[in-house]
Amino acid sequence: MLKSDPAVSNSIRRLVCVGRWIAIGLAWLIIFALCAWAEAALYIDLPQSWQVPGAVGFAIVLAAILIAARSRPLRMVLCLAGFAAVLVWWLSISPSNERAWQTDVDRTAWADIVGDTVTIHNLRNFDYRTVSDYEPRWETRSYDLSQIRGVDTFLTFWGSPWIAHPIVSFQFATGEHVAFSIETRKVVGQEYSALRGFFRQYELIYTVADERDVIRLRTNYRVGEEVYLYRTTATPEAARDIFLDYLRSMNALHERPQFYNALTSNCTTNIRLHTSVASGPLPPWDWRLLLNGKSDEFAYQHGKLVSAGLSFDELKRRAHINEAARAADKAPNFSDLIRVGRPGFVDHTW
Repeated sequence: MLKSDPAVSNSIRRLVCVGRWIAIGLAWLIIFALCAWAEAALYIDLPQSWQVPGAVGFAIVLAAILIAARSRPLRMVLCLAGFAAVLVWWLSISPSNERAWQTDVDRTAWADIVGDTVTIHNLRNFDYRTVSDYEPRWETRSYDLSQIRGVDTFLTFWGSPWIAHPIVSFQFATGEHVAFSIETRKVVGQEYSALRGFFRQYELIYTVADERDVIRLRTNYRVGEEVYLYRTTATPEAARDIFLDYLRSMNALHERPQFYNALTSNCTTNIRLHTSVASGPLPPWDWRLLLNGKSDEFAYQHGKLVSAGLSFDELKRRAHINEAARAADKAPNFSDLIRVGRPGFVDHTW
């Protein structure tokens, strides 16, 4: 019989031992991340009076498990059980349409669709004096689906070049524009927090608005926001399909509220799902879909923007609309004026 080489056997045993400790380390890292999420969920999503006691209590339970459990597998199982218990509670939190909403989101839009006629209720068309001082105007408007001519997209930046807020706007042959902004629905006194956006702090809302509201608010009244406007390559037929898909989701939210989530259900992920209705299979996932400040570059590279033969950098430079929007201000043809001279908007008045 052949005898095994002791040196080889020892090397194999060492590799197995190292692999085992790496696996154990990775398992603990995953458990630590899950329990850290559970701590954050308790601290953020419990009622305010229970936030600190709940988070501290969970931490004490975890510490007791790590100290008292006799074996590593038992400690792992019990920590995972603690995470699972928090997850079950967290998933039981229900969204609602009945809260003390801020004035700009206190109504949800909904639509009637009869043949080619769409009637949108609670379309927002506020008249602003400042960011916080405005005349609320909720309107009912009707549109002819056969008159849709295209889809435009706005990107708003307020600091980091990596993060932006997209707004999709549909153009009609009548010169009308209908803008959809997918946002967090905040209660009175609530501010947006990127961290809280990963938990169940905000309901999701489809704000349907006149561009003189939702775009002019960002260019003319909010400080430090830069807005870019692009013409997409969507055909009228594709634009119609996307528009109808937006309306279906809008109506569903009007009837059954949903939570906003900064990772899974936000302004960018929902837009991507809507546009896939008309464009077929989604392009490969790309990091620029998560850091959506680069989503215009992603769209440009996949042929989704009218570029007029320009490089992306030049297209983006010419897409910047703040100056034009401030000049147009309250003009009734605001939407036409912000498109003058932009690539892809040769016949901006239709």
